[in-house]
Amino acid sequence: MSETTVASASDDLGEDHVAEQSSGHRPRWWHRIPPPTAPQVFLAGAVVIWTWYFSVRSLNIHHALGTATYDSALYDQGMWLLSRFETPFVTLMGRNLFGDHTSFVLLFLVPLYWIAPGAWIMFTAQSAAIAAGAIPVFLYARTRLGSEWWALIGAGAYLLHPAVGWTNLENFHPDAFLGVFVGFAIYAALERKWRLYAVFVVLSLLVKEDVSLVIVPLGVWVAIRRDRRIGLLTVFGSLAFMAVAMFVVMRSLIGVPTRNTWRIPFGGVGGLIETTFTDPARLVDHFRSDGRPWYLVQMTAPFAWLFARLPDVALISGLVLFTNVLSTFWYQYQVEYHYSLIAVPALVIGTVYAIGVLRDRTVELRNRSFTVPLRAIALGVLATASLVTATMWSPMPWGRTPLFYGRPDNIGAVAARELFEEIPEDAVVAASYRLTPHLAYRTEIYQFPVPFRVLLYGPDASREGERLDDRSERVDFVMLPQQLSGDLLADWLVIEPAFTEVARNELWVLHERNRAVELPG
Repeated sequence: MSETTVASASDDLGEDHVAEQSSGHRPRWWHRIPPPTAPQVFLAGAVVIWTWYFSVRSLNIHHALGTATYDSALYDQGMWLLSRFETPFVTLMGRNLFGDHTSFVLLFLVPLYWIAPGAWIMFTAQSAAIAAGAIPVFLYARTRLGSEWWALIGAGAYLLHPAVGWTNLENFHPDAFLGVFVGFAIYAALERKWRLYAVFVVLSLLVKEDVSLVIVPLGVWVAIRRDRRIGLLTVFGSLAFMAVAMFVVMRSLIGVPTRNTWRIPFGGVGGLIETTFTDPARLVDHFRSDGRPWYLVQMTAPFAWLFARLPDVALISGLVLFTNVLSTFWYQYQVEYHYSLIAVPALVIGTVYAIGVLRDRTVELRNRSFTVPLRAIALGVLATASLVTATMWSPMPWGRTPLFYGRPDNIGAVAARELFEEIPEDAVVAASYRLTPHLAYRTEIYQFPVPFRVLLYGPDASREGERLDDRSERVDFVMLPQQLSGDLLADWLVIEPAFTEVARNELWVLHERNRAVELPG
């Protein structure tokens, strides 16, 4: 082949191919990716460190017997059953996993149980999802504020929020995915990235049936501020999804659309409406009771209420916060529990949105002009408020909030693991609520006194106190603390004659069913 022919062939291949050859055969799209900036590297490092820190801390809590049936053990059992292609009927709560909540997002974790089943899956996924919620905040803030360094303050405000930290450590909940999913949905709406918006709205709805409490307000905002058609589609689509989730999926699986109507004050929806119009002072007293105003302070103070300058984005969280403080369920209006995470993305992005309208101002003082950097001042206030409230109320390493879960090698945990070795993998077990997360990989496991006495089990509250005879007869082992009191002691004394002690240490006792003795009534 002549030199002319070679040159011609090279020309035909094009400059891009030649460039690929000269750069180690990298594809052409590689060259379109700009190198990461220093703030981007800093953010990536923060997300990785956050994930590592809270994963390790969560697993330490777990191994120290700091997790419980509700909700770590029940989700672990449900996903383990799914990984075995079995119906996810979670015996720990007496309901189908998706009848309790339509948390279909858990299906994404199931393949990991094929590889290496263990609690690490839940807690690593939870920490990673929560940490990733800083990314959409950063992406929006760098556009809104015009600086990636300033955007880091917004991302930091998200990570340092007390509700974000506590959700990492309060057992496992699918709600953890809402930090990143809702955050990206709001970011995409603000930036008019509608394909990205659709993806994350759908992902958000797959987390839980009541996620519409934030998606509907988001749709209303989109309809008013961005695109009426897309906004209305979001509103009606999310309401339709919630209706199908509750009245089709959940009802078909457990017989009722929800088990949580008892959380509505004044006897339910009818009583709430009646009280609102006939005795509003009573409703006001309800909102003022049991620390509910303090909960709102803890949720909003980390942002120094800067979102009030332009509150419409922050108000996307309003319906969630309202239902939390309305609820009769104490956990919903405590910043230490998972019900609050869903409100954080709108609050922090809403704060960035409000700060973005601030501009430097020139003021005259004694015939001299001064420039007041309002945006920089606001960001400084945000950073200060985040650090102070994290110190006061969050589980950060420097936080002042007392937190004691023990060490994985504490005497109780070590003693429990000794007796776990005596229980066959296929045995049916009833155990203390602190032990069930470590015995969950079996088809049948119960939180004592279930199945000998129904308590927090099944969809039918009228069965509370009954014995589940068909299930109680199948129990092979019961593992309990040495020291029992109250109702648990009474429950055990009833059935004790039908069990034989097979192992004991300083804290725990393992009993095996003696099939030669009839289970007492």
